[in-house]
Amino acid sequence: MDDQPQRADRLSAGAKARTGGCIAPLSLAALLTLTACGRAPTTDILPGGIPAMTNLHQASTLPPDSVRTVARRDYGWRLIYHPARAPIHAEQGAARALCGLERRAVARIERIPRADPYADPGAAIIDVYCA
Repeated sequence: MDDQPQRADRLSAGAKARTGGCIAPLSLAALLTLTACGRAPTTDILPGGIPAMTNLHQASTLPPDSVRTVARRDYGWRLIYHPARAPIHAEQGAARALCGLERRAVARIERIPRADPYADPGAAIIDVYCA
């Protein structure tokens, strides 16, 4: 009769060892799989030599609540912002700052008419051409 409890203890200890030994390699494999799926810090470069990780909204030197979109284009930069929320001469300052990221001067600034002015009321679009 004393043999029965010892045998049950040995069985449960064996079961624990099997599952405990299996959990560690599986969790390690899952961890490696998840970390492999994540994107490492990028070394991508935008046209003009700008690191892709650059915060273009901050680089525009405009107040954060006035900037909607900053995008690098083949010709230079496209900026969508709210002039009412920006300081005077904000376009020139933002153009100098964005072209300055490329160590280039501003060639010209063009206002682009809004196709749908109701999409973002009060916003303006400018294209900045760098020399």
